[in-house]
This record gives sequence, structure tokens and C-alpha cells, in this order.
Amino acid sequence: MSADLRKRFLIIFVVIAGSLASLFPINKRINLGLDLKGGMHLILRVENESLPTDAAKNDAVLRSMEVLRNRIDGLGVGETLIQRQGNNQILVQLPGVTDRSKAIDMIGRVAHLEFHVVDSDPIRLKEALAGNVPDGYELKKAKRDGNESILIFKETALGGDTIKDAHVDFDRTGMQPKISLSFNDEGSKNFGDLTTAHVNDRLAIVLDGEVLSAPNIHEPILTGTAEITGQFKFEEASLLALALRTGSLPVPMKIEEERTIGPLLGKDSIDAGFKATMLGGLLVVAFMTIYYFIGGFIASLALAINLLMILGSMGLINILLPDSQVTLTLPGIAGIILTLGMAVDANVLINERIREELNNGRPLTAAINTGYQRALAAIIDSHVTSLIAGFMLFQFGSGPIKGFAVTLSCGLIASLLTSIFITRTLFNFLTETRVIKSLPMMHIFTRPNFNFLNKKYICFALSASLLIWGMVTLVAKKDAAYGIDFAGGQIQEFKFDKSVSSENLRTIFKEEKMEHAVIQDFANAPSNIIIRTPEDTHDKVVEIFKREMPDNHFQVLRIEKVGPVVGKALRTKAIYAIGLALLGMLIYVGLRFKHYDFAAAAVIAIFHDVLITLGLIVIFGRQVDLLVVTALMTVAGYSINDSIIIYDRVRENVPKTRNKSLAEIINDSINQTLGRTILTTFVTLLSVFALYFVGGEVLNSFALVLIIGFIFGTYSTVYIVSPLFLAWHGKKKW
Repeated sequence: MSADLRKRFLIIFVVIAGSLASLFPINKRINLGLDLKGGMHLILRVENESLPTDAAKNDAVLRSMEVLRNRIDGLGVGETLIQRQGNNQILVQLPGVTDRSKAIDMIGRVAHLEFHVVDSDPIRLKEALAGNVPDGYELKKAKRDGNESILIFKETALGGDTIKDAHVDFDRTGMQPKISLSFNDEGSKNFGDLTTAHVNDRLAIVLDGEVLSAPNIHEPILTGTAEITGQFKFEEASLLALALRTGSLPVPMKIEEERTIGPLLGKDSIDAGFKATMLGGLLVVAFMTIYYFIGGFIASLALAINLLMILGSMGLINILLPDSQVTLTLPGIAGIILTLGMAVDANVLINERIREELNNGRPLTAAINTGYQRALAAIIDSHVTSLIAGFMLFQFGSGPIKGFAVTLSCGLIASLLTSIFITRTLFNFLTETRVIKSLPMMHIFTRPNFNFLNKKYICFALSASLLIWGMVTLVAKKDAAYGIDFAGGQIQEFKFDKSVSSENLRTIFKEEKMEHAVIQDFANAPSNIIIRTPEDTHDKVVEIFKREMPDNHFQVLRIEKVGPVVGKALRTKAIYAIGLALLGMLIYVGLRFKHYDFAAAAVIAIFHDVLITLGLIVIFGRQVDLLVVTALMTVAGYSINDSIIIYDRVRENVPKTRNKSLAEIINDSINQTLGRTILTTFVTLLSVFALYFVGGEVLNSFALVLIIGFIFGTYSTVYIVSPLFLAWHGKKKW
């Protein structure tokens, strides 16, 4: 074995060993996203707009984060994430927490405790009840004391900021929970002075504007302790004590975005993702090995190393940057499957180039070396353009979308190393040691000679018809075409023990005045139900299910809620991501090919592919959400890859065929790369079909977008980019 081969194998060994070392133990190196292990993802908006200065607004956010962290630590939730986003938003992730009502009550409660002296004058109370509340007073309902109306002094007698501890006790019967408070030194003194000055008066205990109780002060309380009573349930008292113990929020907070994933759905997602990955990988490996024999086996081995490098790189990032919290999400699994399918593109291109050189009479070693040299530029260009799309998704995506961008980008970088370096090393080893003396391969077309350009007007008419149909449908459906990510609202998914009729549910909901609820069931899972509503209706829906179907137990699989503010922000981010990705591709392709008319034609074709795919998705009754936008970005990267491969061949053919017109050169180039185009699309679709059929309901629309987009991406490269480029380029030299 030559010294060069020994060095190459040493590098490959280091890469594989490093990936394994970074990956294991896998449960510590790879963090699972909330969509795989269950939990809550919340975006909270701190309502600090009314504060007078920027410093006060900033302090309110920081103080809110501190209070939230103390409250969550009090619940004993591990691996939580509390992170500031923008000027007034806080991201909270609670792995494993699926008790939605408990978490929301704990997080959203302001816990602003105040003590107010109750006015004992019955005349003023009577006037207040008649609608004439005196200045300096407030009329309140003591809801936990028989809904009694009381008149309290507006001025706060004592605040709750001096509370040192709060815990749950029980009354003398041992049955009714109460909350015991203790104050710090300052609070003890102030509370003692207050109770001394108001013996025989009543003291209202007000939490977040609600009177919890208004007991009589029989004697001065100098011990620095107090009690809150009022018909509490134990769980409610525990949460309230925790909120009081950890301090009040400086200003109220509003939940702008919520994604709650139940443990059952997380397990199902892992199983579905694993099955889709295995099935997609097996289909790709089987086809490549059968079609290219030795070359296909080498490509399959490279794909296995590619997968190891993707997971290893995620583990390495978490080792080097522990605060980065790179996680494997369900869209991330989709990114891995897709990357493996797209990585085949480089191997197909290399094998097809080697085949051409062998057909031209070159010896095996020379054919392999020349094949790699001729494929190198196209491989780098196609990977860079896809990385541009991945970068934009990471910059402007949110939550699981970032996970998709990470795995896609890691996979593309790994694909460059495996396709260019590792497979060539294996080829060189086999030829140098004379293990192989030939490379037999199957082929679809021997010498295709189709006239693709003469069908341009038919194809233009077809594309225009599909575009108009899709856009008209999109406009006609209005907000119904968009998922809650962009339109706002709530999605709830339930799994029942017995099958449920959506028609019966619609009748029940109509009687409950919830006609606005959209109910969706699944033919392949009759016990699963999805409910879409414009506002939060979870508590009411659960109450209806328990009352109307008491013998049909159910589990909450997921709850997703997006407010209008976040929905608008997500729409804006999606537009930025798509726009900047296309601009980046335009600039890169224009610089690489030194022809902006080709780059412009390729970008127009991307718009064509994205808009037709978008329109067909809406026509098929699917909704546009963040996952669909992610898939559309992937389609954009795939579409321009195909254009780059073909026009790299055009650039190569121009100097060889001076006596042919540009139209003839383009047509020849399309025919020469036709086998690679069909094979790449077919093999990539194998992995996407696996995702569509066994990847689970959540990723079904994602996979459908890719199927439609990849087919139209291949079509547009031939029938849209080529005629446009030919028309604009005219007689200019390449």
C-alpha cells in the first residue's frame, strides 16, 4: 500500500474514531428535542410596555427570568431552558412536563400579594354597592369567603415582597389546606405594626387582584407569621405557596406560543423516525448496490459513515459548546433521512462520470481519477447552495426547525468528505491492490437523444396553469390555508381507547356553541382526533370529552398554541429566510458561472417549483406551517442543485463543440446527464417515500411537499431554466 493511501486511511480512521468518541455514551451526547421525549415549549411575552424607561423594561424581563427560574427549580424539573428572545420575550422549555394546566398556572401567575385594610363603615359599603365607590377605596368580592362584597382601602397596607417563606399546612381538622407565611425581619416589624394599629378590623389578603380571604384581626401578630385560607385544593395551595415563596413577577406575562408534546406522541415519533430512517437507508443501499455493484457498495459504505459523522458532529458540538443545546428533533430526523438521500447525488454523479470515461476507452485507474476531477466542481457548487438554504433556516427558523437546519448542514458537510475523499480512497485501494479490474454498472439510457427544448411552450402553458390554479386556491382559502404557526390559534391532538366519530363530535361541539372548531380524524388511526380552534379551548374540550364519553379514556398527544404576535413574527421570519436564501443562491451561482442570466433563470425556476408545490399542497387540503416552509426551502436547494449539474456540463461542452449552437449544446448536456438526473431523483424519493409512509403523521405533509417539489424541481431544470437561459443569453459567448 502506498504512503498516500496509508495517510488517507489514517485520516478516515481518525474521523470515524472521533465521531464514535463524540457520540457515545449516546444518551449524554445527543439531546432529544421536546417533540421526541415530551415536554413543553413556551414563548412568554413580558408586558413591560407601560414601564417608563428602557432600563425599567429591561429590568422587568431580567427579574421575570429570575422568578421563573426559581419557580421551575422548585418543581424539580431537570434540563430546563430559560432564554431571553428579543426585547420582551422569554423562551421556556420544560422537558418531561406534560401537566399543562399545572405548568401554565405556575408560570403565568404573577403572584403579586398585597394586604389591604377593609373599611368597616356599612354606609360607605352600601353606597359602593349602589355604584358610588368613594375615592381611595375599591369594591371587591371575597370569592373564597362566600362571595362576600367588601370595601377595601386602595392604598396597600403591606406588600408581599418581604415574604421569607410560604408552605402548605392544614387546619385543625387536618382536611383543609392552608398557606402559612413567614416574613423577613422588615416584614415582621411592618406586619406587627399593621396588626397592632388595626385590632378588631378586617385585613384583606389580595393576590393578583383577587381577595383570597379577609380575616378579623383579633390581636396584634408579632410573630412574623400569617395564614391564607379559602377552600384551597392541595395542588392549588402548593402552586400558590411556590409562587409566593419564589417572589412575584414584576409585570404580567402572556403566553404567545405553546407546544406541549405528550410522552406517547414522543415515543411514537421516535419509533416512526427510526423506522423511516431504516427503511429509507435500506432502500437506498439496496438500489445503489444493485445498480452500480462495487461502486454502489462503496457509496453505501460512505452513506453509513455519513450518518455516523452527522450524529458525531452533534455530539461534538454539545461537548465543545455545552450551552448550545443542539438537539435531535423530529424534523432533525427528517433532515438526516433527506441528507442521506441527497448525498447519493454526489455518488451517482461520480459513478456516472467514471462510466463516461470508461466508455471513452480510458483505463480503470485513469477513469476513476478523471471522473472525480470532472465531478468535483459540480459537487461543491450543489452542496454550497444547499448550505445557504440550511444557514437561512437556522438563522430565521425557530425550535425544531433549527434542528432540521443543523442536521441538514452537518450532513451536507459530511457528504462532501465522504463523497470526495472517502469513496475515492476506497476506489484507489481496490485498484492499487488489484482487487478489482473493472467496474460493471447497469444503465437506463445508452445514448439518449431527446429534443427537450422543442416542448417549451407546452411546458410553459402547463406551469402557468398550475401556478394560477394554486395561487387562486391559496387566496380563496385565506386563513384556512395556513396552519396555526402563521394564522394563530390552537391545535389539540387526542388518542382515545376506542374509535371516535368526527361527525358525532361536530354535533356535540355545535351544541356547546363551538361551531368554529375544525375536527379532523384519520382513516389509518380512527382513535386519533385533531381539533383546531382560533383560541385556547383545551379545558372546555377535555370537560366535554369526560362528560359525553366517560367510558372512552383518552390521552393528550400534543397541544400547540400560537398567538397573533408570534404568528406574524413567524411569517416575517419565513419570508426573510426564503428571500435571503434565494438572494444568496443567485449571487453564488452568478459568481461561479459568471452568468447572471443563468443564475436568474435558475432562481425563477426555484420560484416556479416553490409556488407550484405550495399551490398543490393547499389544493390537496394541507395547511401551510413551519414544517411546510422548511420543506419548501429544501426544495429550493434541491432544485438549483439539478440546474448546477446540467449547466456545469454545458460549461464543459462549450469549448469542445464550437460548431454547434447553444441550443444544441444545452440539449446534448441534458441528454448526457439524463441518467444521473433520473437516478438521483429516484433514489432521493426512495428515502422521502419512506418518510411519507412510515415517518408518522407530523411529518406527513413535510414529506408530501418534498415529493411534489423534487419532481417539479427536476422538471423545471429541463423545461424552465433551459429555455429561459437560451432566450436571455442569445448570442453572447459562454
